[in-house]
Amino acid sequence: MAANENVQQVLDQTVAQLGIPGIVAEVRDGDRTWFGTAGVADLETRAPRRPGEYFHAGSSGKAFTAAVMLSLEAEGLVSLDDTVNAHLPGVLDVNGYAGDKINIRHLLSNTSGLFATGIAPEVSHRYATRAGFAEHRFDRFTLDELLRVAVSQPPVGAPGERFEYSNGGFYIAGAIIEKVTGNSYAEEVDRRVVRPLGLTHTRVRPDEETGLPEPHARGYSTLFFKDGADPSTITPANWESLMEEPGLPPLDVTEYNSSLGYSAGNVVSTTGDMIRFFQAMTTGSLLPPAQHRELWTTVSTEGGYWMPHSRYGLGMFELDQRATGGVTLRGVGGSVWGSYCFVVGTPDGRHAVAVHTNTEWKSWDPMFQIIEAEFGVTVSG
Repeated sequence: MAANENVQQVLDQTVAQLGIPGIVAEVRDGDRTWFGTAGVADLETRAPRRPGEYFHAGSSGKAFTAAVMLSLEAEGLVSLDDTVNAHLPGVLDVNGYAGDKINIRHLLSNTSGLFATGIAPEVSHRYATRAGFAEHRFDRFTLDELLRVAVSQPPVGAPGERFEYSNGGFYIAGAIIEKVTGNSYAEEVDRRVVRPLGLTHTRVRPDEETGLPEPHARGYSTLFFKDGADPSTITPANWESLMEEPGLPPLDVTEYNSSLGYSAGNVVSTTGDMIRFFQAMTTGSLLPPAQHRELWTTVSTEGGYWMPHSRYGLGMFELDQRATGGVTLRGVGGSVWGSYCFVVGTPDGRHAVAVHTNTEWKSWDPMFQIIEAEFGVTVSG
């Protein structure tokens, strides 16, 4: 049980040192299970965190999108080599993009050349400050709006040239799923992922829904820019310097409209279900062998303003073996206002840890420290 004691120590330190309201970790290691918590689910009532809480899984939803698209490829309805124009003619033929050169694989691997959608002024001006979030928290984004946002800034590179984390590529992938199937994105996730895996506590959040099922922790955010920050000047390189000063009280963001996430991340789940999803995606039990190989054909994330020591597949990541001493560990994760989660485990799926905090990503350190405590590896550059 030494690993559990070490993980618990990291949970306690994370709450004490980073100002995270509450954190949970669920471990599956063969027949062994463990659940640990630190902090609280509600800053007012001081209620503790507990097993089975629902949360918004953020960009973990990208892996669900990849799973659906690979399922469609296995049925012969699409190919990852299909260009965007083959399914959505003209959608990408604006602002320097070329829909006949960007393919589905580019979209799902964040190598399309699309810019980092999250810093688009059309988005950031609504949520960049506390006042903006309060005013726009229940805004609903339509698919047409999301597709326009995806190409609202020029390319950051040629298709396949480099990694750049972009929600826009997954918006386009979601639109292709809907075009090919004639069904909604949520329906296809349910039919091809949720039901086959028995994820009874997982679903794409409906556009009209603004809260979470019970039980859930309250979500708190300090992910805001300083008053007066100009969204048009924000870049992946400077955004951290524009963040508001630390020490301000967190804003309760539990209720908001998350349609901005769409197919780039709008899944509600639990730690238990996320472990089951991870196990299926890392072992290949959901997808045929050819599609499973494509899922785990990875690219370097170096220079892409994303997680260090990692390589990116299709919606999921693998830690760089040069940083883990040769140990292979895979994962999925995401962050959004008031919620951050990740699952990391071994390729055979037998050993995995799922973690959730009821605030957004603060630092990569707790993630790597939990990995080191649970798997006995040192993650270093």
